[in-house]
Amino acid sequence: MLKPLTIGSLVLQHNVVLAPLAGITNLPFRLICRQAGASLAYTEMVSVNGLVREGVKTLTLLKSSPADRPLGIQLFGDKPDDLAEAARMVEGFGNLLDINMGCPVRKVVGTGAGSALLREPLKIAAIVRAVRAATTLPLTIKIRSGWHCGDNVFQEVGRIAETEGCDAITLHPRSRSLMFSGHADWSQLAEMKDAVSIPVMGSGDLFTPEDCLRMLRETGCDGLMIARGALGNPWIFRQMRELAQAGHYTPVSISERADIIEYHLSLFIEERGEAVAVREIKKHIGWYARGFAGASEIRRTANSAGSIRDIQQLTERMRSLAENQGPASDSDAA
Repeated sequence: MLKPLTIGSLVLQHNVVLAPLAGITNLPFRLICRQAGASLAYTEMVSVNGLVREGVKTLTLLKSSPADRPLGIQLFGDKPDDLAEAARMVEGFGNLLDINMGCPVRKVVGTGAGSALLREPLKIAAIVRAVRAATTLPLTIKIRSGWHCGDNVFQEVGRIAETEGCDAITLHPRSRSLMFSGHADWSQLAEMKDAVSIPVMGSGDLFTPEDCLRMLRETGCDGLMIARGALGNPWIFRQMRELAQAGHYTPVSISERADIIEYHLSLFIEERGEAVAVREIKKHIGWYARGFAGASEIRRTANSAGSIRDIQQLTERMRSLAENQGPASDSDAA
């Protein structure tokens, strides 16, 4: 089920990628997930309004490195001309462009962007047409199934996107009104596959390697975009490959979690300096420190950390913890 994936002129080594996540998929996190096995990683959402009006300041979100390839750039906005201009501005920074038409958060949909576009299929057609004319990069869109539960427009949007020149489409099969509650309806991915001939990427409720293989098997989608399942768990890319190839995968030890915290911190220091690094890594420790006895105490300690030495002492404590031999308590595993 893991196989090369072609999106326009871009050929990926395999079909499992890291989703764009606001405030998360900066350069350090992308590098970690690539090393774990992601075949493509995306920037955080980049505001078209910010690019067109602020330029250099917003372009800092596109900071990359030679090891950070191939790179997808995700744009959000609601005006075809502005999106086209932004596409021209960023074309030299990445290998693929994606337009966000699925973000459900209020500050995005309030501008008419993200999943708000699902209420305006004609605007979607105009946006894809304008961006397609502005760039030769592979072009994709990421959508949800609809605005409200039951008003599923994903097949219509998929056909529009394909007609106007999109090279692939990612579907998170939840409505905007569900936000991240309930369960993603994976059957809609199979319906999307029937509606279009371009590659269909699946997203939504991919938290374990088993989830990933089950989505591929049950829906026939062409690839996977892992989002929340990678938070504190970049190993999901490695483990999915192991499961597909050998039928089992290697669990992550507490020591390995401590190692990745230190490595993640070092990448942040190199990228942003010590003060920002300590602040940012605490958020990630909240995800890395889960699923083992003593994890809740590690998270509480991390909240009060104020220096690199504090983080180092925390990882030393993690290494001193015995591996959890039984089911973690609710407080430790939460």
